[in-house]
Amino acid sequence: MLATIEFLNIVLPVLYLFTFVVYAYDFFAEKNLLTNSKRIFLFITLFVHIFYLLLRTMEYDHTPITNKFEIFSLLAFSICFSYFILELLTDIRGTGLFIIFFSVVFQTVSTFFIEHDYAVPDVLRNRLLGLHVISALLGYSGITISAVYGVLFLILYKNLKASKFGLIFNRLPSLEILEKLSFYSLVIGFALLSVAITIGVIWLPSAFPNFSYTDPKIIGTAIVWFVYGTGIVSKLFANWYGKKVIIFSLSGFVFAILSLIFTSTLANTFHSFY
Repeated sequence: MLATIEFLNIVLPVLYLFTFVVYAYDFFAEKNLLTNSKRIFLFITLFVHIFYLLLRTMEYDHTPITNKFEIFSLLAFSICFSYFILELLTDIRGTGLFIIFFSVVFQTVSTFFIEHDYAVPDVLRNRLLGLHVISALLGYSGITISAVYGVLFLILYKNLKASKFGLIFNRLPSLEILEKLSFYSLVIGFALLSVAITIGVIWLPSAFPNFSYTDPKIIGTAIVWFVYGTGIVSKLFANWYGKKVIIFSLSGFVFAILSLIFTSTLANTFHSFY
């Protein structure tokens, strides 16, 4: 099994890069020859990746969350999986290269630096902790995708204001659709982050003797969750639309990233396992 894991670890960045190239070719080519088939390449890549993650979990008897390079591989999967779900829900396939690029980077770094033999604390072998971390990663992936669509919205908005009708105008969806994609991604991210928070509130106090609800990472995540929840409610009931929704999404993303950086590097938190 170990040989298979190592082989798939090498194959994965190649698959992600190939999928990215397929999506990029379809975006830049004059004729969209691969519009229908590129989703198949994405599905195959995700299938191979989840098989790799399952094999790794069985071989080492822990969810692949025990070091930053395992997390990078999970991030690569989470970003593409969140995009895949969004593409299935909306059937809008012209923006994949802007999302898949991040998975190419994360999986490539993971492949080069991931370890295959190291000691793991017993707490990291718990499946509930694995589900907590995976749902959190999927949640932040949704938020990231929402921000990417927000940037694409602003680029297209600026081009339209300047009456520039080039490749970006021809290939990107309309402003209305980009706003919708950004909002749907945000909702998916918010829902999955809610799952992660629920698992954390129920299970973590019994698993960690030094658990505290005043932990900086818990407070930071709760604020991010509240901010995005407020934005979703405002969109649905206060009739927010257009640029206001996009600016809110991007502002929330910046706050989420700053919160993660602060709680991961500067704050003292029981979440630090390695």
